[in-house]
Amino acid sequence: MTTNIVWHESSITKQERRTQNKHHSFILWFTGLSASGKSSVANAFARTLFERGNQAFVLDGDNVRHGLNNDLGFGEADRKENIRRIGEVSKLFIESGQIVLTAFISPYRADRQIVRDLVVEGEFIEVFVKCSVGTCEKRDPKGLYKKARNAEIPNFTGISAPYEEPQHPEVILDTEQHSIEECVEQLTAILTKKGYI
Repeated sequence: MTTNIVWHESSITKQERRTQNKHHSFILWFTGLSASGKSSVANAFARTLFERGNQAFVLDGDNVRHGLNNDLGFGEADRKENIRRIGEVSKLFIESGQIVLTAFISPYRADRQIVRDLVVEGEFIEVFVKCSVGTCEKRDPKGLYKKARNAEIPNFTGISAPYEEPQHPEVILDTEQHSIEECVEQLTAILTKKGYI
């Protein structure tokens, strides 16, 4: 821990920002296998939120690795650091009064719990984007499963590295059975009923 630093309180509170935005601020943490549809659902839902007048932003796994986390690889330690950093960034979005949608495989339950513990209760909504390895591998839009099967990509989640499904996610979206549009409708209904949007 760095010494000689002091937390500086903001002149604008989280609650004031929420009041101005007319909605709660929280993390929608989309987790699931590669090609399960995390980014597709997150971006489609972000569009829905935007059109409703909500302040929302998507943090996508690939996009973040182009900048903030471009120094990290895909071994277990780097994956943990990747999620830790995203958790801290997501917390800043909550403080700014926004809804942050994160689309990360985030294969380890413990890492997702660390992010949940960063924020207060009700500010972390785990969305399990459920899709079997077989279906994800058939989709394979980036050709990653093929490379993983050919041992060109080590530590690939679902093939040569584990994925720990959420045990008690707030939301389950089954992209094997439902279209992106249907998943967005389901998520909208769930969050509206819970009073988040």
